[in-house]
Amino acid sequence: MESTFYLIAIGFLFGLAGWLLFLWAVRSGQLDDIEATKYRILDDDDEKENSPKKKSEKVDK
Repeated sequence: MESTFYLIAIGFLFGLAGWLLFLWAVRSGQLDDIEATKYRILDDDDEKENSPKKKSEKVDK
C-alpha cells in the first residue's frame, strides 16, 4: 500500500514536469509554426543567387 502512494506522487511529479515543459515550449515560441520547417528544405537559395538578371537590369554597351 505504501508503494502505491510513492507511485502516485512520482506520477504526479512527472505530469507536472511535462505540463511545465509544455508551457515553456509554448511561451518560448517552439510551437509557433510547425509547418514551415518541412517547406524550408524545398527552398533553393542557390537559385536566387545565380539567377540571370532581368532585361531591365542589363546594361547596354
